Amino acid sequence: MINLFTPLKLRELTIPNRIFLAPMCQYSSPDGRPADWHLAHLGARAVGGAGLIMTEATAVSPEGRISPDDLGLWEDGQIPAFKRVVEFIREHGAIAGIQLAHAGRKASVSAPWLGSKPLAQQQRGWQPLAPGPAPFSAEHPVPQALTERDLDRLEMQFRHAAKRALESGFQVVEVHAAHGYLLHQFLSPLSNTRSDLFGGSLERRMAFPLRIAGAVREIWPQESPVFVRISATDWMDGGWDLEQSLVFCDRLRRLGIDLIDCSSGGLVPNAVIPAAPGFQVPFAARIKQSVRICTGAVGLITTPQQAQDIIAGEQADAVSLGRELLRNPSWPQHAARQLNIDLPWPVQYERAKL
Repeated sequence: MINLFTPLKLRELTIPNRIFLAPMCQYSSPDGRPADWHLAHLGARAVGGAGLIMTEATAVSPEGRISPDDLGLWEDGQIPAFKRVVEFIREHGAIAGIQLAHAGRKASVSAPWLGSKPLAQQQRGWQPLAPGPAPFSAEHPVPQALTERDLDRLEMQFRHAAKRALESGFQVVEVHAAHGYLLHQFLSPLSNTRSDLFGGSLERRMAFPLRIAGAVREIWPQESPVFVRISATDWMDGGWDLEQSLVFCDRLRRLGIDLIDCSSGGLVPNAVIPAAPGFQVPFAARIKQSVRICTGAVGLITTPQQAQDIIAGEQADAVSLGRELLRNPSWPQHAARQLNIDLPWPVQYERAKL
């Protein structure tokens, strides 16, 4: 029986177990570069036994950041700092993954502990970009609508960032098309009101996100996997939903995408999200079964038995843990003990294993 600690092979890459560190912004990157905080934060989860360590949303351009202190890979000078972190992750037996992102109309805000408030230019802010001029909320500025020339430039930014990620040593890349950020903004009819080839019908709303996913797949080596994170629903009438997600994921599968990271929400501030343990797992299960593609389940997965049941029940191929791994970097090691599985520990910590 497949269990939480069964290796997962995607293309020619084998991930040692099904526990992934979810991408979680740290808002602590000077000039887009990972700092000592990232080495300690990501390194601790690799030492703790997670199979895949996924970095936070990493901006493909300065204006693609959420906050002024987000990670970024928009210039070659950022590569050495990433290499240092990647080498540590891989040295301790985990797979290093990176999520490439653009925040779109949700860009230029302060860190959560400073209120996540929109920033004026004199506060280190900048002009957000979006499919159209609709702001995220009444408090947010009107974004600049992207032209077709802008979309060409964005594609090149994703391509160049993927090349830099490869040079940094990452083994998995994930395209961020969830949580109300730029690619999700193109997908949802609530935020995409364009009347050109990139708005209107489902096919046209999917066009630019599919173009970006395809561009990253072209850059990434054929023997290595590419993921896409989606919000399976906006939790709003008239918005993006699971049925549209199924169509989108089938197109992604045909492009050569290997795993769908299934989350939800984030597009609008007033959505009512029925958060509860495992509330997003059904999205991963439906996409896995209907599209015949690997999926990752996320959202309030906290106990070893809960995670084990998701994998053993073939509801998803992996579980991504966020807050639980923030609380306990060694969660995988403790989970293995509870499930009577012998997970190797770092030799430096073996005296505490028994």
